[in-house]
Amino acid sequence: MRIDVRGAQLYDPAIGLDRTADLLVEDGVIAGIGPGLPHGVETVDGDGLLLMPGFIDIHVHLRDPGETHKEDLDTGLLAAAAGGFTDVCAMPNTKPAVDGAMVLRDILERAKGRAVQVHQLAAITQGQDGERLVEMATLQAMGAIGFSDDGRGVRSSAVMRLALQYARPLGAVLATHAEDPDLSHGGLVHEGPVSYRLGLPGQPRSAETAMVARDLELLRETGGRLHICHISAAETVELVRRAKADGLHVTCEVTPHHLLLTDEDVPGLGALGKMNPPLRTAKDRAALRAGLADGTIDAIATDHAPHAPAEKARGIYHAPFGVTGLETAVPAVYGALVQTGELSLSRFVDAFTDAARRVYGLPTPRIAVGERARLTLFDPCCSWQLSEADLRSKSRNSAFLGRAMSGRPFGILTEGGFQPSHE
Repeated sequence: MRIDVRGAQLYDPAIGLDRTADLLVEDGVIAGIGPGLPHGVETVDGDGLLLMPGFIDIHVHLRDPGETHKEDLDTGLLAAAAGGFTDVCAMPNTKPAVDGAMVLRDILERAKGRAVQVHQLAAITQGQDGERLVEMATLQAMGAIGFSDDGRGVRSSAVMRLALQYARPLGAVLATHAEDPDLSHGGLVHEGPVSYRLGLPGQPRSAETAMVARDLELLRETGGRLHICHISAAETVELVRRAKADGLHVTCEVTPHHLLLTDEDVPGLGALGKMNPPLRTAKDRAALRAGLADGTIDAIATDHAPHAPAEKARGIYHAPFGVTGLETAVPAVYGALVQTGELSLSRFVDAFTDAARRVYGLPTPRIAVGERARLTLFDPCCSWQLSEADLRSKSRNSAFLGRAMSGRPFGILTEGGFQPSHE
C-alpha cells in the first residue's frame, strides 16, 4: 500500500531534520522524501502539520485482562491513536497480574497486528505481592520489556534489593512505584493547606521521597537499571538529579497532570483530582517543569488509569485513584508549556520519542528513507475544547474535561496505514 503526505513539516530533532517536504510510504516503509514524489493510493494533506517520529507512552493501564469494563485492548489502543501515540508500554497490574508465561503470551498474541504497538511489562513479584520474584529471565525472553509492581511499591527492602540483583545480568529495567505505604496510608490528596481546608487525609511528600531514596541507595549498591514512575515532588527531582550526576543508571517520568495541575485544583475537580501520587503544590509543579526542561526527568508518560463512570461518581472518599491521559497528554503539554516558551519543541518531542524509548531500550523510528513508518502527525495551530465526545477510551475520568486545548494530534501513520486521530 502506498501513502503520501504532502507538504508537512518533517521534524526529527535527533537527526537534525526540520524541513517542509513530501513523504512517501510504501508497504510500511518510508520510500521517499522530497519533491516530485508519486502520489499514493491515499494522500494526506500535511499543510500546517508537524510530522514527527512516532510518539510512545511508556506508562499505560489497559485493564486487559480482568477489568475490561474500564478499558480493553481495543478501546485503549483507539485512545492511544487518538492521542497521537504509535506505541504504548502496558503496566502489568491486570487481573490476573502479568507475572507468568500464560498471561504475557495471551496479551502479546492479542496485541499483534495493531496500528498501535503494545510493549508489555511484567510484574516484579508474583501476584504483585511484594514477596516472591517472578521468573525474570523467562518473561524477558518471551518479550517483557521490563518489570514493575506499579500500583504499589515493593515494600520490602530485601525483596527490592534481590530484584535489582536478579535484573542486573539481564540488563532489565525495574520500574518502581515510589510509595511508602506506611506513610501514604489513608491519604487521599497531598498533605498540606488544601487537605487541611477540605478536611481530607493527606499523603506527605515523604511517602514518595523516602522510597525513592531507598531504591537509589539499593541501586548504588547493586548496580542495574532503575526507572522511577510518575514522580510528583520537588525533592524527588533533586534526588534523581544527584543520582544521575553520580553515574547511576536511573531514569524517571512525569505525567501531564502533575506538570499542569496542583492540589489547589482538587476542590474543583473532586474525584477527578484524585490520583496517586497526588497533585502537589505549585513549588513541586515548578520543580517538575524545570526537571523536564533540563533533562533530569527523561519522559512524559500519562499513567493512563481508566475507571468506569460509576466508580468515579462515588466521590473523593470512595472513588479509585487515577485519571485517563492518552487522548490529552500531547495537546495539554504542548499548549501549556511549548506554546508559552517554557519548554522547547525539541525537548517536548524528545520526551515523547527518543528519551522515552531509551528507558526500555526501544529504538526510535527515524524519518529517513528505508525506515519503517511509525509517525505522528500533529496540528500545532488547532484550538479546541475537550469534551467527553473527544474521548475514545471506554472511561471518561479525565482531569482536563472542559479545558481549552492548543494543538491537536492529527493522526498516526504506521505499517498498517494512516489512522486519523479524530473525525
